[in-house]
Amino acid sequence: MGRSTNAVSGQAPSSTPYKTLHREVTRVHGYGALSVCVDLVGAALPVPAAVLQGWEPRALLLAAAAAALWPLIGVASKRYASGVGTDAVDLRAVLRDWLILVGALAVLRVLCGPDNGPIEAFTALLPALVLTATCQKVIRRRLRAARRDARVLHRVLVIGEGPLVDAVVAQLAQRTDHGYVIVGACAVGGHPVSSGVTVCVRLAGEAPQPPETDAAGVLGAVDELAADLVFVAVSRHMSGERLRRLSWALHDRGCPLVVLPGIVDVARRRLRATSAAGLTMLHIAPPARRGIPALFKTVVDRLGALLLIVLLSPLLLGVALAVRLGSPGPALYRQTRVGRYNTHFSMWKFRTMVVGADRLKSELEEANENDGHMFKLRRDPRITPVGRVLRRYSLDELPQLFNVLLGHMSLVGPRPPLPEEVVKYNPVERRRLTVKPGLTGLWQVSGRADLSWNETVALDLRYIDNWSLAGDVNVMARTVRAVLDGQGAY
Repeated sequence: MGRSTNAVSGQAPSSTPYKTLHREVTRVHGYGALSVCVDLVGAALPVPAAVLQGWEPRALLLAAAAAALWPLIGVASKRYASGVGTDAVDLRAVLRDWLILVGALAVLRVLCGPDNGPIEAFTALLPALVLTATCQKVIRRRLRAARRDARVLHRVLVIGEGPLVDAVVAQLAQRTDHGYVIVGACAVGGHPVSSGVTVCVRLAGEAPQPPETDAAGVLGAVDELAADLVFVAVSRHMSGERLRRLSWALHDRGCPLVVLPGIVDVARRRLRATSAAGLTMLHIAPPARRGIPALFKTVVDRLGALLLIVLLSPLLLGVALAVRLGSPGPALYRQTRVGRYNTHFSMWKFRTMVVGADRLKSELEEANENDGHMFKLRRDPRITPVGRVLRRYSLDELPQLFNVLLGHMSLVGPRPPLPEEVVKYNPVERRRLTVKPGLTGLWQVSGRADLSWNETVALDLRYIDNWSLAGDVNVMARTVRAVLDGQGAY
């Protein structure tokens, strides 16, 4: 995980005092000031460029407008916000703001008249985009490195019933790409907290009388632990008016409050907050599986597979020849797999095992190294020498491009399971069959066979629920790196 055990479990590392950790947290907010400075430098570059090239006064005015508008757009879009969850800006937000700037200046140029300066003046805006994007990339890299070492973290106090506190601790402990470390909890009701996090105070299961009882206990825990913010896991006993009164007390003290509604692995772009009659409502958009997005994915799959087959045809022929010369038997291996909506299809691979390997599988079942329904054996005796090389670099999967071309599979998606594996699926695991299986996916670029079965299912469900074209492009780009690395493939 990269963080110390104490940090993950919610305890401050013994060698780092609370005040030191608090100073580490404040460094996060300094990144916002750095972003502002970089934007000011990038936006100001068009002004000297206009002067040096002798542009007309109105062209100089356009450059000055760019210098003023760029940071103002950043403020309007909250790129410089230093609040919770804004430690680093998404590069797509930077590009969005830059396009807004270009559009605003184009309108300004039209309003000022056709003779206000050369259209090349717009090229002077590129430094603002390049500098800001580079700055954000450096910030994200530094934050990831620091968080792997349990530094630059927000100290969090969690409020909720015992099982909910345990669930929050476990969810945050799974990854290190966030900026939170749980330092304590205020347990609601009598349920035990088994995750090991320190319980500072217990709040009544029902709303206490007077309401200030909650505030006193929580504010005392915030002071004791030097917490930067408070997470509240909403439940039957902690919601509505009780949560409202607690938020008043925390906000009067200047402590931010984060409400956890209990949903997991939902992309931010699918969420929209609204209100009606005083109720705060969180809208969750359904996954994009129908209509134009689904049609576009199908077109990209078919055209992409066709293009790859043409480009990789010499490699396909070379691998087929190597398989035939490496061991007796055909070059291709056909196997029945389960696709979308539990439909069966024949999947093709380059043969990496000896002929008759399926009949030998039953003899090796006890040696299975996977903790789920898949069969994985790091040193499988059925694999041929050529097959071992093909598996390491995933070359044996290339014939599945024809499955993608025929519509059985997609370029990106969960891996197609065997029928005997699907029979053992529970309702959650069966959700993997609601989309087409893929040639590659989050599983392949996140560790492949080194992952546990539960981690594999979690990655597949995250992909299914939050699919986007940009996500597919990202997975395919990461696939190239994972294939060249060869780690976790056997």
